[in-house]
Amino acid sequence: MTLSPAWLDELRARTTLSAVIGPSVKLIKAGREFKACCPFHNEKTPSFTINDEKGFYHCFGCGAHGDAIRFLTDQRGMPFMDAVKELAAKAGMDVPAPDPRAAERAERSAGLYEVMDRANRWFIEQLDGVDGAAARAYLKERGISDSTRKKFGFGFAPDSRGKLKAALADFGADKLVEAGLLIAPDDGKQPYDRFRGRLTYPIRDVRGRVIAFSARILGAGEPKYLNSPDTPLFDKGRTLFNLDLAGPASRAAKRILIVEGQMDVIALDQAGIGEVVAPLGTALTEQQLEKLWRLEPAPICCFDGDNAGQKAAIRAALRALPHLGPERTLRFVTLPAGKDPDDLIKAGGRAAMEALLELPEPLVDRLWRHEVDSAALDTPEARAGLKQRLMTHVQAIAEPNLRQLYRDEFLRRFDALVRPQASTQRPFPQRREWNAKAGRYLPPAPPASQAARAIGAGGIDRSTARALVLGHALYPQAIGDHVEHFAALALDDAAALRLRDRMIDLAIGDAALDRDQLLPILAVGETAAAWADVSKTGDIGFSFTRARTDPDLARRDLALAVEALVARNEIDKALAAATRRLEQEFTESAFAEQQRLLSARAQVNDRLASLAGNE
Repeated sequence: MTLSPAWLDELRARTTLSAVIGPSVKLIKAGREFKACCPFHNEKTPSFTINDEKGFYHCFGCGAHGDAIRFLTDQRGMPFMDAVKELAAKAGMDVPAPDPRAAERAERSAGLYEVMDRANRWFIEQLDGVDGAAARAYLKERGISDSTRKKFGFGFAPDSRGKLKAALADFGADKLVEAGLLIAPDDGKQPYDRFRGRLTYPIRDVRGRVIAFSARILGAGEPKYLNSPDTPLFDKGRTLFNLDLAGPASRAAKRILIVEGQMDVIALDQAGIGEVVAPLGTALTEQQLEKLWRLEPAPICCFDGDNAGQKAAIRAALRALPHLGPERTLRFVTLPAGKDPDDLIKAGGRAAMEALLELPEPLVDRLWRHEVDSAALDTPEARAGLKQRLMTHVQAIAEPNLRQLYRDEFLRRFDALVRPQASTQRPFPQRREWNAKAGRYLPPAPPASQAARAIGAGGIDRSTARALVLGHALYPQAIGDHVEHFAALALDDAAALRLRDRMIDLAIGDAALDRDQLLPILAVGETAAAWADVSKTGDIGFSFTRARTDPDLARRDLALAVEALVARNEIDKALAAATRRLEQEFTESAFAEQQRLLSARAQVNDRLASLAGNE
């Protein structure tokens, strides 16, 4: 069986080399590489290096060198196909069925690299010749220096249907068609040059080999940019422009940027920012993201400031969601409206671009901003739609821990956004004693309990602290929703404090801790007496102090209570400072600030009191 170079390259791209070698030798992390004692010869000092980004290992002692397949064949003695099948199974790839024509196709593909290299050299010669004057003038107008022109291999395709075909005639028309350099008409007429009257520059694979071309028209006409078609060498959905140069640059810069167009890449490189790639006329694909994540865990999407550019940014974010992980995300930079990176560089140089890159926007922030800005939120239906869209994004994340964290973060932001709109309403609506239309008596609302009034009047009293701790004991999954805030609450009650600290320790050690596991632990040892006291709490009617409350309601009310107490603590600090300023000098602004904070504190107390009144 003969496997295509493209399939084998995909297998290598999906394989983490250190995971293949790790079971055989002890690996030591060394920057972005691993070191180990060489498994191919005896040594005491590590001279064997593994580079996951490049996908190869090398021993500076004995010279052993290779990729994941080579390691399995040379070190473990596996036959080539057995090694391929083992790696393919782990990578989730199907090994192609035997094909008698595969060897022939592989041989022909190998010859295409020579074809593309010859074509590239011919285009460069044309740019330097008489026919290339207009193209050279265009490059000068765009500010492309001679060194940049040579670095990116700019060339020129004359406005002729047969000049390239004649120059590469020794390869044969069929091979030139297969390489995407000629177009074969459907009516059986002779093939003709694909690129005509255009400025050209090569598209290279990660090894720097020419696999396709991009070409810009110099005069009027469409399309403005023309790329090679997919060929045995080139798949636009798997290829990133400039990856061969941006990869090494990204290791030095510790970042990699994604822009929309190839000319943006070239402009940034000329300005001194070389760690830049661009897709080739398509939205970012999963395969392209995989290649980027091998270089950098958080690539920066730097798309144009117009509507199309911002839509491209959101498409990239949504495409990335199912593949996110602790070391796999995206960041975003929004360019000024109507500007692309090339415009920004021309207007302000590298410094203008670096200023934007200093504070890239995390993916979670970009998604949140997009959804909040996408529609007005002035009705309950609109706000419900926002929440539904956010939860749809959350469900797209495959990694469970990260999915939960995104859910928590979106819900926290949603609550903070929506609740102020409801806070102007009375927490306890007035009820009429007589409804004339219905003809029946409606009794007045029952008075708030003594405990609820205690909360409304002032600080976190002993009963509230104990109710909060009891609620987290009955619904321990809620601890992870706000563990930092819960841990920071100043609980004056010793029993509640002891139980809270113990629960946090247990929850951090076991994120899946449930009620049946937690309560027996609290009922023995150092917390036994505290639990005996706190478990009797019942004078405040929080939903979460009842064991049979709907778990979702209990978790939500716990989150609301913790958030309110944290907010009140911050308000109290600000209020104390405002009061001191007022005592030092009475001014209208100082008085207004104190009254605003007093009002804010009263609203928080009302929220707590309403939760405590949920009998």
